[in-house]
Parts: sequence; C-alpha cells; structure tokens
Amino acid sequence: MNYTDTLDWMFNKLPMYQRIGAAAYKADLNNTIQLLNLLDNPQNNFKSVHVAGTNGKGSVSHMLASVFQEAGFKTGLYTSPHLRDFRERIRINGEMIPEENVVQFIDTYKEKFEAMELSFFEMTVGMAFDYFSKEKIDIAIVEVGMGGRLDSTNLITPELSVITNIDFDHMKFLGDTRAKIAYEKAGIIKPGIPVVIGETHPETEQVFIDKAKECNSFICFADQIFDCDKIHIESNYVQQFDVWKNSELYMEALELPLLGNYQQKNLTTVMCALDLLRSKFNLTDDIIRDGIGRVIRNTHLMGRWQILNNDPLTIADTGHNVAGIKEVVLQLAEMNYERLHFVLGMVNDKDVDSVLQLLPHGAEYYFCKADIPRGLDANILAQKAFDMGLRGQVYESVSHAFRSAVNNAHFGDIVFVGGSNFTVAEVV
Repeated sequence: MNYTDTLDWMFNKLPMYQRIGAAAYKADLNNTIQLLNLLDNPQNNFKSVHVAGTNGKGSVSHMLASVFQEAGFKTGLYTSPHLRDFRERIRINGEMIPEENVVQFIDTYKEKFEAMELSFFEMTVGMAFDYFSKEKIDIAIVEVGMGGRLDSTNLITPELSVITNIDFDHMKFLGDTRAKIAYEKAGIIKPGIPVVIGETHPETEQVFIDKAKECNSFICFADQIFDCDKIHIESNYVQQFDVWKNSELYMEALELPLLGNYQQKNLTTVMCALDLLRSKFNLTDDIIRDGIGRVIRNTHLMGRWQILNNDPLTIADTGHNVAGIKEVVLQLAEMNYERLHFVLGMVNDKDVDSVLQLLPHGAEYYFCKADIPRGLDANILAQKAFDMGLRGQVYESVSHAFRSAVNNAHFGDIVFVGGSNFTVAEVV
C-alpha cells in the first residue's frame, strides 16, 4: 500500500473515536498491553511526561515539548486528534513522522492488528511509541486521549504526571460529576512519580490528594504556587507575562506566542511542571524562556486562538466543550468589533444545548457540519440554535460557511470559526 491506501485502511478498518464516537471506545487496557507486548514494549525505552486534563492539555504538551527541544533533547510529542494530517499526532523535534514510516509500520503489523481488533487510537499509540523507541528519542511528551486511567497512553512510567484541569466532557465515559471525572484522570498518577495539578477545584482537590497519597507521590497544585500576570500584548501575536512563584518574581516578561486568555492558566501549569523538572534536565531560565517563546515555531501548534487573517480579523479556536466555549465567549466579549460572524459546527455527542446557551445573541451564525460521521447535522444545529434565540443560515459545508462569513464581513468585523476540532481543521 502507498500512504493514501494506508490511511484509508487505518480510518476504515479500525474503529476511530474521532469519526464514529462511542462505538470505538475501549474500556480497558488489555488490547494496548497486547499491542505493546507485540512491539517489545517500546514505551520502556524513553523517558516521558504524561499530560491529562479536560482542556489545555494540547497547549501544555506543546509548550513542554518546545522547552525540551530548546534544551537540546531529542523530543517526541504525541497528541490527538490531528487537524489536517494524521502525522501531526506523532512528532520528533517538531517534525511529523515520515509517510514511509507510517506505511511500513502498518504493512508489518496489519494482519495482527486486524486479528486483535484494535481501535484506531490503540494502534496510533503503538505506532508513536514504536517510532520514538526506534528513533532513540531522549524524552516524549505524551498527551492523554480521553480520561486517563483507561487511556491507551497510560502504560508509560513518566518522569512527571500533569493534569491541567477538570471540567465536563465525555461524561458518557468518564462520569457525570467533576469528582468522577477527576478519578479517571487521576488514574495517570503512578507510584512514586510526582504530579502537577493545574487548577484547584473544591470538588476535585481531595480526589487528587487521595490518589497521590495512595501512590506515595509528591503532588502540587500549580495555581497555589505560581501566578502568571499578563503585562503586555505586543501587536496581535505575543502575550507577555511576569511569572511569580510563592509571591516572588520568578521570571520577568516571559513571551508566549499563543494567544487566548485561557493560555494564562496553561502557562501556570507549564511553569510549575518545568520547575519540578528543571534540575533533573538542566532547564535554565534562558532555555525555558526560548522554549515558551518559540512554541509555535518548534512544534507547529495550530487551532488555539489562531489568527488566520487580519482583514477581516479571522480567528479559529478548537474549544469544543462548555468550559472551552466559555473561555472563547469571554475573550470575544473583551474585543472591539462591529459585527461577529460565527462559523459554527459541532459533533453529535457533545452537550450542544449547554454550549449554545453560552453563545452571544448579537452574532450572525453560519451553521455547518464537519465532514465526519460524528458531525452534527447543520439543520439540527441551526434549529437548536434558533430555539436559543441565535440567528443565522445553514451551509452545505464548513468551507462554504467560512467563505460566506469572510465575504460578508466588513472592516471592523470579526470572523470566528469554532465549535469542534473538526470544524477548525477544515479552515486552518
């Protein structure tokens, strides 16, 4: 098979949660254990940092990877889902896994994978760990796919576990309270391995403390130790922060090219994680400063308050659950514009009504469906939105909706694209 044939096989033969939803979910690690045994347990051949959380884990993972790259380490980065190219999920020093490696891996194991009835995600984790091992990386930053306890990535023994925050998402699998969701995400805490919790919440704090105590693991809550104060935005493309640790200035005028106010929380988590890792890996202030400042250049992160165009100002963001959309809406409310053109597409297993309740009523909506089976029919989305008092038109595709929004926007307007990773993926 060539690369295109290989991707077709992967997407069609293996159950893929991003495309079909719940039918692809595996509620145990048996398949992954069997897979990694087949591959001679490559996850044991490199150091790692494990990152879980409801929101922000992608940004945190990319920032950590960028710092390790600046420190001279051969750095693997495993994230999900991808936006444009499957190979975005598996990178070394920012470079995607080559097409020929994907083809060779599938060609070697295809029959065994079919016999094992692997999911797409299980297979992808195996591919990443196998590639990292063969390329002899120094360290991998590994982002959890969903939850933590039963996630296929949860067979690594990391140097540090990081849990960014807890909010409501994937409740069908993770539970319907913050405490239940926290229990699943706390499953990445390993015996004797320190853990950083990004945000303190009264419903989840004790869950993490109890799990860390059970594992005899050092635990710290980043927001109780670190504080990142935004001091400046240079043009539209860089935020500056003074970073404080225990009320003492830790790092002055740290530049972050990731926009979006929510990155302040993510940066707090990252700084706490790096503080715990810095002596072990000799991460100096200059290395941390350069790594954070070059995160987009080093890792090619996309879709986080990404400015696509300045005339009209066009922004894409992958926030897709209630907590993520809440951050988007808060930030839009701070901005000055004449009219807001909102290109909106969602997936059918999210809490659509709760998201729609948050959206601004004065915007013009362009309802669409991303080109995946999980995509919510644009007419259903529009009807639900109309019931909430939102107004707009239905479009046959994301690209049609996006073109119409841009064409309709005038000077001083904003075009925003969001609602799901998959909607953003079709425009970035």
